[in-house]
Amino acid sequence: MKKSTILHSNLARIMVLSLGVIQVSGCNVMSRMSEIGDGPELTTIDNPVAAENYQPVSMPMPTPQAVAENPNSLWRAGAKAFFKDHRAKEVGDILTVNLAITDNATLANRTERDRIDTEDSDVTGLLGFEDKLDEIFPETINAPGTNIVSLGSTSSTDGDGTITRSEAVNLQLAAVVTQILPNGNLVLMGSQEVVVNSELRELLVTGVVRTSDIDTDNTIEHTKIAEMRVAYGGRGTLSQLQQPRWGMQVWDILFPF
Repeated sequence: MKKSTILHSNLARIMVLSLGVIQVSGCNVMSRMSEIGDGPELTTIDNPVAAENYQPVSMPMPTPQAVAENPNSLWRAGAKAFFKDHRAKEVGDILTVNLAITDNATLANRTERDRIDTEDSDVTGLLGFEDKLDEIFPETINAPGTNIVSLGSTSSTDGDGTITRSEAVNLQLAAVVTQILPNGNLVLMGSQEVVVNSELRELLVTGVVRTSDIDTDNTIEHTKIAEMRVAYGGRGTLSQLQQPRWGMQVWDILFPF
């Protein structure tokens, strides 16, 4: 009965785990099935502020100061052009982000560990029952040089890892101002999608910029974007072939050895 109960319990756990894996991968499977013969489809152009996962940026702000007005002056504060400033400054304005990211890193790590543990124990007092041990184990308790408990363990670990990374991203992307912070800084968000031979490349840039850092041609370098987040990747036939199957990915996560 116990073996049957354990078998049924294990089968139930496997079924629950399988159902969970199917639910997690169901959306990806259906999406890939819909792209057979056509490749990935471009997403619709939506308002980024209306997105479900959109969150306004909240940062420490200085005390607002009143701007002095000069009604009889032709010059406007913050303007680089004499009559009009073409730089982005309002929600919905567009500016160009220049990405020139070059990253090189080489990391090496080696770890060695050896450990040997031994433990011997004898019973000198056990609530008066230590004398009864002679009756239960007459040949072992009284044997010379014998301990009641003798434990030992030996472990060894040897790890060697090397990481070499080289990345270069040189792109230009038009971003939209989605928010103006109380101190005048602009929150921008830009996305770009390109489909080539059934392979969709996606680029997403978000961050906070100062209006004074925007050049006169309405462009800004990525080094002047605070809290910048850049996501560059793709999906399609090529990306799918370069990734292991979802079953192998789940196995790699769950398998403890």
